[in-house]
Amino acid sequence: MKTSSLLTGAFLFIAFSGVHAAPEPANPAKQTQWKLYVDATEAYEMKQKLGDKVLFVDVRDPIEIMFTGYTDAVDINIPYKLANRDEWNPKKPVFKMETNPMFEQQIAAALEERGMDKNSPIILMCRSGGTRGAPSANSLWGKGYKQVYVVTDGFEGGKIKTGAQKNWRLKNGWKNSGLPWSYKLNKEKIHLPSEG
Repeated sequence: MKTSSLLTGAFLFIAFSGVHAAPEPANPAKQTQWKLYVDATEAYEMKQKLGDKVLFVDVRDPIEIMFTGYTDAVDINIPYKLANRDEWNPKKPVFKMETNPMFEQQIAAALEERGMDKNSPIILMCRSGGTRGAPSANSLWGKGYKQVYVVTDGFEGGKIKTGAQKNWRLKNGWKNSGLPWSYKLNKEKIHLPSEG
Protein backbone atom coordinates (compact mmCIF):
# COMPACT_ATOMS: atom_id res chain seq x y z
CA MET A 1 0.00 0.00 0.00
CA LYS A 2 1.41 3.36 -0.97
CA THR A 3 1.85 6.03 1.66
CA SER A 4 0.54 8.68 -0.74
CA SER A 5 -2.76 6.83 -1.20
CA LEU A 6 -3.09 6.52 2.59
CA LEU A 7 -2.47 10.23 3.00
CA THR A 8 -4.87 11.07 0.16
CA GLY A 9 -7.56 8.87 1.72
CA ALA A 10 -7.00 10.42 5.13
CA PHE A 11 -7.10 13.92 3.64
CA LEU A 12 -10.36 13.22 1.78
CA PHE A 13 -11.90 11.76 4.91
CA ILE A 14 -10.91 14.80 6.99
CA ALA A 15 -11.93 17.20 4.21
CA PHE A 16 -15.43 15.78 3.93
CA SER A 17 -16.26 14.22 7.30
CA GLY A 18 -18.33 16.41 9.51
CA VAL A 19 -19.29 18.75 6.66
CA HIS A 20 -23.05 18.62 6.18
CA ALA A 21 -23.08 14.97 7.27
CA ALA A 22 -26.54 13.46 7.62
CA PRO A 23 -27.43 12.43 11.17
CA GLU A 24 -27.16 8.82 12.26
CA PRO A 25 -30.42 6.99 11.47
CA ALA A 26 -32.58 6.29 14.54
CA ASN A 27 -33.41 2.79 13.28
CA PRO A 28 -30.52 0.45 14.27
CA ALA A 29 -31.10 -1.60 11.08
CA LYS A 30 -30.07 1.48 9.06
CA GLN A 31 -26.87 2.14 11.04
CA THR A 32 -23.40 1.08 9.94
CA GLN A 33 -20.15 0.23 11.66
CA TRP A 34 -18.51 3.33 10.11
CA LYS A 35 -21.29 5.69 11.16
CA LEU A 36 -20.74 7.70 7.96
CA TYR A 37 -24.01 9.02 6.53
CA VAL A 38 -24.94 11.48 3.79
CA ASP A 39 -28.31 12.34 2.34
CA ALA A 40 -28.85 12.32 -1.44
CA THR A 41 -27.91 15.98 -1.89
CA GLU A 42 -24.75 15.55 0.21
CA ALA A 43 -23.80 12.44 -1.80
CA TYR A 44 -24.18 14.43 -5.02
CA GLU A 45 -22.09 17.30 -3.62
CA MET A 46 -19.44 14.86 -2.38
CA LYS A 47 -19.22 13.22 -5.82
CA GLN A 48 -19.01 16.63 -7.50
CA LYS A 49 -16.31 17.78 -5.10
CA LEU A 50 -14.18 14.62 -5.04
CA GLY A 51 -14.88 13.30 -8.55
CA ASP A 52 -12.77 10.25 -9.36
CA LYS A 53 -11.42 10.10 -5.80
CA VAL A 54 -14.69 8.61 -4.52
CA LEU A 55 -16.53 5.49 -5.73
CA PHE A 56 -20.31 6.03 -5.91
CA VAL A 57 -22.19 2.71 -6.10
CA ASP A 58 -25.89 2.02 -6.71
CA VAL A 59 -26.55 -1.26 -4.85
CA ARG A 60 -30.04 -1.92 -6.27
CA ASP A 61 -31.03 -4.81 -8.56
CA PRO A 62 -30.77 -3.62 -12.22
CA ILE A 63 -34.42 -4.52 -12.90
CA GLU A 64 -35.49 -2.25 -10.03
CA ILE A 65 -33.33 0.53 -11.46
CA MET A 66 -34.96 0.08 -14.86
CA PHE A 67 -38.42 0.74 -13.42
CA THR A 68 -37.70 3.27 -10.67
CA GLY A 69 -35.02 5.42 -12.29
CA TYR A 70 -31.30 5.93 -12.44
CA THR A 71 -28.67 8.62 -12.07
CA ASP A 72 -25.55 8.69 -14.20
CA ALA A 73 -23.81 10.40 -11.25
CA VAL A 74 -23.07 6.90 -9.91
CA ASP A 75 -19.88 5.23 -11.07
CA ILE A 76 -21.24 1.70 -11.15
CA ASN A 77 -24.17 -0.53 -10.22
CA ILE A 78 -23.12 -3.42 -7.99
CA PRO A 79 -26.26 -5.04 -6.54
CA TYR A 80 -26.10 -6.09 -2.92
CA LYS A 81 -29.19 -8.23 -3.41
CA LEU A 82 -30.51 -9.76 -6.63
CA ALA A 83 -34.02 -11.04 -7.32
CA ASN A 84 -34.10 -14.80 -7.77
CA ARG A 85 -36.71 -15.18 -10.49
CA ASP A 86 -37.00 -18.92 -9.69
CA GLU A 87 -38.10 -18.46 -6.06
CA TRP A 88 -41.01 -16.64 -4.47
CA ASN A 89 -40.70 -14.78 -1.15
CA PRO A 90 -43.07 -16.58 1.25
CA LYS A 91 -43.59 -13.39 3.33
CA LYS A 92 -44.37 -10.94 0.50
CA PRO A 93 -45.86 -11.21 -2.99
CA VAL A 94 -42.44 -10.69 -4.66
CA PHE A 95 -39.44 -12.68 -5.87
CA LYS A 96 -36.99 -13.79 -3.21
CA MET A 97 -34.01 -11.44 -2.88
CA GLU A 98 -30.64 -13.11 -2.42
CA THR A 99 -27.35 -11.56 -1.37
CA ASN A 100 -24.88 -11.13 -4.23
CA PRO A 101 -22.03 -13.49 -3.24
CA MET A 102 -19.59 -11.43 -5.34
CA PHE A 103 -20.50 -8.04 -3.83
CA GLU A 104 -17.26 -7.37 -1.94
CA GLN A 105 -15.08 -8.69 -4.79
CA GLN A 106 -16.94 -6.46 -7.26
CA ILE A 107 -16.44 -3.42 -5.02
CA ALA A 108 -12.70 -4.19 -4.76
CA ALA A 109 -12.47 -4.66 -8.55
CA ALA A 110 -14.32 -1.37 -9.20
CA LEU A 111 -11.87 0.48 -6.95
CA GLU A 112 -8.84 -1.13 -8.60
CA GLU A 113 -10.17 -0.44 -12.11
CA ARG A 114 -10.38 3.26 -11.23
CA GLY A 115 -6.95 3.46 -9.60
CA MET A 116 -8.38 3.63 -6.08
CA ASP A 117 -7.90 1.36 -3.09
CA LYS A 118 -9.68 0.44 0.15
CA ASN A 119 -8.65 3.77 1.69
CA SER A 120 -10.77 5.62 -0.89
CA PRO A 121 -14.22 6.83 0.14
CA ILE A 122 -17.15 4.74 -1.09
CA ILE A 123 -20.77 5.92 -1.22
CA LEU A 124 -23.50 3.24 -1.30
CA MET A 125 -27.06 4.06 -2.37
CA CYS A 126 -30.12 1.80 -2.33
CA ARG A 127 -33.80 2.66 -2.85
CA SER A 128 -34.73 4.01 0.58
CA GLY A 129 -31.51 4.29 2.52
CA GLY A 130 -31.50 1.31 4.81
CA THR A 131 -32.86 -1.98 3.51
CA ARG A 132 -29.75 -2.62 1.43
CA GLY A 133 -27.60 0.48 1.97
CA ALA A 134 -26.62 -0.18 5.59
CA PRO A 135 -26.40 -3.98 5.23
CA SER A 136 -24.22 -3.63 2.11
CA ALA A 137 -21.91 -1.28 4.02
CA ASN A 138 -21.78 -3.59 7.01
CA SER A 139 -20.88 -6.51 4.73
CA LEU A 140 -17.64 -4.64 3.92
CA TRP A 141 -16.72 -4.12 7.59
CA GLY A 142 -13.51 -5.82 8.67
CA LYS A 143 -12.30 -6.26 5.09
CA GLY A 144 -9.88 -3.32 5.01
CA TYR A 145 -12.24 -0.56 3.78
CA LYS A 146 -11.78 2.74 5.61
CA GLN A 147 -14.61 5.08 4.54
CA VAL A 148 -17.97 3.65 3.56
CA TYR A 149 -20.84 6.16 3.43
CA VAL A 150 -24.54 5.31 3.09
CA VAL A 151 -27.08 7.60 1.43
CA THR A 152 -29.66 7.75 4.24
CA ASP A 153 -32.64 8.66 2.06
CA GLY A 154 -31.70 6.51 -0.95
CA PHE A 155 -32.73 6.97 -4.54
CA GLU A 156 -36.52 7.06 -4.12
CA GLY A 157 -36.71 8.43 -0.59
CA GLY A 158 -39.26 7.79 2.12
CA LYS A 159 -42.98 7.14 2.00
CA ILE A 160 -45.64 9.79 2.61
CA LYS A 161 -47.53 8.71 5.74
CA THR A 162 -50.91 10.38 5.20
CA GLY A 163 -53.23 11.67 2.51
CA ALA A 164 -54.11 10.55 -1.00
CA GLN A 165 -50.49 9.67 -1.77
CA LYS A 166 -49.97 7.62 1.39
CA ASN A 167 -47.17 5.06 0.98
CA TRP A 168 -45.82 6.71 -2.19
CA ARG A 169 -42.08 7.41 -2.06
CA LEU A 170 -42.28 11.17 -2.46
CA LYS A 171 -40.33 12.34 0.59
CA ASN A 172 -36.62 13.22 0.21
CA GLY A 173 -34.29 10.84 -1.68
CA TRP A 174 -32.41 11.43 -4.92
CA LYS A 175 -35.54 11.62 -7.11
CA ASN A 176 -37.31 14.13 -4.89
CA SER A 177 -34.33 16.42 -4.29
CA GLY A 178 -34.04 17.97 -7.75
CA LEU A 179 -30.92 15.95 -8.57
CA PRO A 180 -30.23 14.61 -12.08
CA TRP A 181 -31.94 11.31 -12.93
CA SER A 182 -33.92 9.60 -15.68
CA TYR A 183 -35.26 6.23 -16.77
CA LYS A 184 -32.45 5.92 -19.33
CA LEU A 185 -29.77 3.51 -18.13
CA ASN A 186 -26.06 3.65 -18.94
CA LYS A 187 -25.20 0.09 -20.04
CA GLU A 188 -21.52 0.70 -19.22
CA LYS A 189 -22.38 1.17 -15.53
CA ILE A 190 -25.20 -1.34 -14.99
CA HIS A 191 -24.57 -4.80 -13.53
CA LEU A 192 -25.13 -7.50 -16.16
CA PRO A 193 -25.97 -11.15 -15.28
CA SER A 194 -22.76 -12.34 -16.94
CA GLU A 195 -20.81 -10.41 -14.27
CA GLY A 196 -21.87 -12.79 -11.51
